[in-house]
Amino acid sequence: MIRALGLQLEAPVSAFGEPHRRRGTGSLIVSDHISWLDALALFAVEPATALAKREVARWPLFGSLATQAGVQFIDRDRIRSLPGTVAQVADTLRGGRSVMVFPQGTTWCTESGSGFRRAMFQAVIDAGALVQPVTVSYLQGGMPSTVAAFLGEDTFTASLHRVISARDLTVRVTAHPVLRPVQDRRTLAAAAHAAIRGTKAPAHV
Repeated sequence: MIRALGLQLEAPVSAFGEPHRRRGTGSLIVSDHISWLDALALFAVEPATALAKREVARWPLFGSLATQAGVQFIDRDRIRSLPGTVAQVADTLRGGRSVMVFPQGTTWCTESGSGFRRAMFQAVIDAGALVQPVTVSYLQGGMPSTVAAFLGEDTFTASLHRVISARDLTVRVTAHPVLRPVQDRRTLAAAAHAAIRGTKAPAHV
């Protein structure tokens, strides 16, 4: 899909997978969130189950592909469903499959956004799994680009057209050292956010 859209992918494939495979669990792959392309780039690096807002299921083309890829759609407005989602993620991690989440809850066009929501980090603690922090960035001609950013009132169709029309667009995936589970999900979420925020601003302004 990345190739079909005319993008190049830069990713350290060897940096993903080995730590959690040695541990026998999946990893919680957490990333800053810029675009709907983020998930495609991460899928290309490491097979994983992903969580996405339920609205994504209705997007043209991408919604169907996401469903076929096994994306789990969640209702972010139903707080009562959150404990069940956390338990499901923990079970997936225990089973040896990684789970991809964007803990900011929405896309941002600033370095690592506004901080990470903590709920899904509880699944890591419950499963005794690892956290894999990742930075996703977009470049054109080697320079940071905002063409892939998906924000505000932007529609998927308009964003898709913008991406397809872009020249020399590259998505870069940078993996940071894995984080081991601690007893406090607040601490774990803050550590993941700091790992991503500590890198060069990924794609913005």
